[in-house]
Amino acid sequence: MTATTEAVRPAAPKPRGGVVQSVNDSLVVAKRNLIRMTRIPEMIIFGMIQPIMFVVLFTYVFGGSIQVGGSISAQDYREFLMAGIFAQTVTFATAGAGAGIADDMHKGLIDRFRSLPMARGAVLTGRTLADLVQTALTLVVLAVVALLVGWRVHEDIGSVLLGFLLLLLLGYAFSWIGALIGLTVRTPEAATSGGLIWLFPLTFISNAFVDANQMPTFLRHIAEWNPFSATVQACRELFGNLPPGFKAPEAWPMQHPVLASVMWSVVILIVFRTLAVRKYRSAAA
Repeated sequence: MTATTEAVRPAAPKPRGGVVQSVNDSLVVAKRNLIRMTRIPEMIIFGMIQPIMFVVLFTYVFGGSIQVGGSISAQDYREFLMAGIFAQTVTFATAGAGAGIADDMHKGLIDRFRSLPMARGAVLTGRTLADLVQTALTLVVLAVVALLVGWRVHEDIGSVLLGFLLLLLLGYAFSWIGALIGLTVRTPEAATSGGLIWLFPLTFISNAFVDANQMPTFLRHIAEWNPFSATVQACRELFGNLPPGFKAPEAWPMQHPVLASVMWSVVILIVFRTLAVRKYRSAAA
């Protein structure tokens, strides 16, 4: 007689609750991306070079030649400028987020993730969280450089930290726009181009580098209701970097910039996260 025995298969672990599993999966993916960043340090280094160049060039080339409020002082412009440079830095990280996701798509890595029992939005959430950590590191380095060239804050530490939190919230919200672009295009090169082409008008038609009151009427209205401008204005107030004689525009976001910054960032985050996760479900490498 021949006895037939069946191989005993281990029972599959029961999946945890949706929120717990989503958080855990997101952190695992974020850890994977952070480890990858440490193994390719040039990604971090090159990401810091551009904002540092902007600080130095705008400080020493345009400082003293641009009027803000009633002042043309180089020191006043330097302090006026830095909130705009900080905000530009966190939003330009959008292009890197999009390129990274497009690269994963191109290599088929996204399809492998989709074949695993993971929360649907965990891959994108993990990626954007890793990008947020890189953005925070870049902001720290940039703040040190700004202090070296003469930037100063004139408010308490709580207000300053709140300003940087608003910048990180804006950067995180914009990273989901990058995620959607990365899932939509076919190559990392296209994601980089698509992630930058709309950022230039967004950041330059704003109050980042010049006083919006000096713009033509139609551009001034765009700048005043620009989500980017709200965060810049909020940071200037929280850092105490408004120049003497500066009068905030009458538009509601400029009169209540902290609240407007939070509202804009939350709306952008909700809308584009929803669109990106929906796109992720149907995207193919």
